Amino acid sequence: MVPSNVRGPLATALLVAGLLLAAPSQPVAHDIPGDVTVQTIVAPQGDRLRLLVRVPLGAMRDFIFPQRGPGYLDIPAAGSMLRDAMMVWVGDELEVYEDDRELTGQQLRAVRVSLPSDRSFASYDEALAHVTGPPLPPETEIFWQQAMLDALFEYPIRSDEAQFSLDPTLGRLGIRTITVLRFVLPDGTVRAFEYSGNPGLVRLDPRWHQAVLRFVALGFEHILDGIDHLLFLACLVIPFRRLLPLAAIVTAFTVAHSVTLIASAFELAPDALWFPPFVETMIAMSIVYMAFENILGVQLQRRWLITFGFGLIHGFGFSFALRETLQFAGSHLLTSLLAFNLGVELGQLLVLVLLVPALSLLFRFVVAERAGTILLSALVAHTSWHWMSERAAQLSQFPFEFALPAFDLALLASAMRWAMLLLIVAGLLWLMFAVFPQPGGGARAAGAGAPADKPGGS
Repeated sequence: MVPSNVRGPLATALLVAGLLLAAPSQPVAHDIPGDVTVQTIVAPQGDRLRLLVRVPLGAMRDFIFPQRGPGYLDIPAAGSMLRDAMMVWVGDELEVYEDDRELTGQQLRAVRVSLPSDRSFASYDEALAHVTGPPLPPETEIFWQQAMLDALFEYPIRSDEAQFSLDPTLGRLGIRTITVLRFVLPDGTVRAFEYSGNPGLVRLDPRWHQAVLRFVALGFEHILDGIDHLLFLACLVIPFRRLLPLAAIVTAFTVAHSVTLIASAFELAPDALWFPPFVETMIAMSIVYMAFENILGVQLQRRWLITFGFGLIHGFGFSFALRETLQFAGSHLLTSLLAFNLGVELGQLLVLVLLVPALSLLFRFVVAERAGTILLSALVAHTSWHWMSERAAQLSQFPFEFALPAFDLALLASAMRWAMLLLIVAGLLWLMFAVFPQPGGGARAAGAGAPADKPGGS
């Protein structure tokens, strides 16, 4: 009889041994892959919409595909399982719309295994011929983790001239899933998209009002999510809260960032790797400068001039948020840019509507305006100084390489575009000088040596 003091350990050991013996020799599920790239081509033709898709077979977890030899995929034996995997991981994750009506009747027309070196998805015609063509020979030696799985889905549609949308949720295929999507219009025009994760509803050929709504919402969300832009706005409002001075400063900021936002979208901004961290560093520096200027005191004309200059920098920062999203504008690039800018302005207006009364109440009932201005500005300066230091350290890791460009027509065209941009900026400055208050107008914020009245008060 087994003593009672060893029954527990013995039972545990027997249980562990039983589990090890019962475990299958192959894992029942695969690890989640790190980076997965999905290729998709959508083409409406006549009364049907074709959707071609290529996915790495290794991204389709929870399927143990038949293998032979040292791990080669047994292509003939895997036939039905490949179709099941494609439906579970791709087909069930696709929602396709025609004029905002979800399409039903999805059919999986063809599935085939491809080599990782295959380049047939370079065009729609090549991909269609490849997917519907003969399969790989049964004796093909390809490890299942390296194989690509291609498929053709079809949907019945009313007209190939309709407006089509796609809501794919393929982000679960990998830790980071990149989808390269191409939409082939009936006239042969190809519209390309590239996004990560699940992008939500993608309108493949949006109407102008659909693009406007999307980009207004995007601009509104961007300004509210960008804490550095909000702190910059706060620095503008703290010393100037009366309508006329505030209108002059905010208008200068709006006009300036609109110019560089649009210019950047039309590829006038430098494309060097150091440029984005440089802009982010300058944005943090602009907040530090504004905060210190609030402490020392500032005149209205100097404030809106400096705000205009920093607005040009912030415009490049706004453009970085649009780089991946502008592809969803369809043929309405300029309209979408203006809509994004409108969304930014609506977000700024909401911030001002909330911030101006809050500051007025704070300075009236809690702390004197001069002391409150110094305290709030010092807090903002402390935060933005850390940002500036961190971003400057990141910027220092990028090598600055300068080489004289070749003098050719491309350089001449670029110089003409930059000259036009500088003329636009100069014209806007001249116009604002004519409209905004000039020195001697009495518009001076509370600061060192400022008069005892409160020009920023309510």
